[in-house]
Amino acid sequence: MDKSLEHLYDAVVVGGGPAGLQAALTLGRVHRSVLLLDSGSYRNATVDAMHNFLSHDGTPPADLRAAVHAELAAYDTVTVRDVAVERIHADGPDGAGHAVHLADGSAVRSRGLVLATGLRDALPDKPGLADLWGREAAHCPFCHGHEYAGRPVAVLGGGPAAGHLTRIMAPVASRLTVLADGAPVEADLPASVEVRPEPVVGFCRSAGGATVTFADGSTEEHAGVFVVPTSTQAAPFAKQLGLATLPSGCVEVDVMGRTSRPFVHAAGDMAHTAALPMPMASVLIAAASGQVAASAMVAALL
Repeated sequence: MDKSLEHLYDAVVVGGGPAGLQAALTLGRVHRSVLLLDSGSYRNATVDAMHNFLSHDGTPPADLRAAVHAELAAYDTVTVRDVAVERIHADGPDGAGHAVHLADGSAVRSRGLVLATGLRDALPDKPGLADLWGREAAHCPFCHGHEYAGRPVAVLGGGPAAGHLTRIMAPVASRLTVLADGAPVEADLPASVEVRPEPVVGFCRSAGGATVTFADGSTEEHAGVFVVPTSTQAAPFAKQLGLATLPSGCVEVDVMGRTSRPFVHAAGDMAHTAALPMPMASVLIAAASGQVAASAMVAALL
């Protein structure tokens, strides 16, 4: 055990999004000493407003974070630091101890860890698409679908997800189009869905939302475009700690957010149970999982 590490906390929460914020609040409310480490990098950084979150529908994510930081300041046992984590390793017997090394050169010790570092989304390699991400381009119809109501909506790619997305959006959009991008359409689509088979060469923001440009030079405007990104762990800590993962690439947890390693819990988009094929990306669900993981951590610390 490294005696040079600067402080011992009951728990360190890594990640300052909704899962991490809720975990810190839950631990603080039962007066556990907790350090929340916020790197300032968030999966929803490009989003103007959160939706489908009761009492916060339409709230900018930064406003929610600021409000929670103000609430956390009322708890004497909660410390918040705006610093990234570089590495984590075991630093105690029976797994009940971890050394957390920070980007500013300092390090702390904790009895328990709650990882809430989220996922990183890789978009299809289409010029202009990244500029639209979180507004005119999205992946979750529950978070963004209503904002496109009564207007044409597209889905990029004809994979199985296209059938699911078009069926969800059918009562919302005025017209639905699958942008097949030069590939076969694998999805079972409703009869009302149009298909554009041409390769897509780019996107740009327009007065009506997003303009799609095809390889033949033609264009088409849509209020929004749904995309299925490829998601990976945003941080290396699950690998550093040797945590069990699932085919989705997420950390495997039980229903209480406990990972395969004692005293290490995970919450938010980065983790889910084996009963699910993938996590459901939602601010509300992430926050709820943070509360569950933190509550289970309190029990573990007993």
